[in-house]
Amino acid sequence: MIERIGKREVVTTVLLSIVTCGIYGIVWFIGLTDDASKASGDRSMSGGTAFLLTLVTCGLYSIYWNYKMGKLVYEAQTKRNMKATDNSVLYLVLGLFGLELVNYILIQSALNEISDFDYNGQQA
Repeated sequence: MIERIGKREVVTTVLLSIVTCGIYGIVWFIGLTDDASKASGDRSMSGGTAFLLTLVTCGLYSIYWNYKMGKLVYEAQTKRNMKATDNSVLYLVLGLFGLELVNYILIQSALNEISDFDYNGQQA
């Protein structure tokens, strides 16, 4: 079953993450994970669990998270018959180089496109 997700303004979320010294970044991380899971219909990954696993593993889980988020976004796009791009490896490489914020922005942009597609009545 395909669930609709809401949009987040990318610039606002980045600014809030910077102004709150990363606290909002945690909220964003959890929201991204939950939204990607909802949009793809794959409930194997929850935001709270992903955050806790990232903490417990001292950040190592985030390597898997980056890859998995690419797969979830791709799956969500495919289910809607949208132009689908599997950016799993890109997210993985950016994460390995410490560019998590760039991943958040790219993932949020893709989720916003999915949200626009759903709310414009073009859902497959």
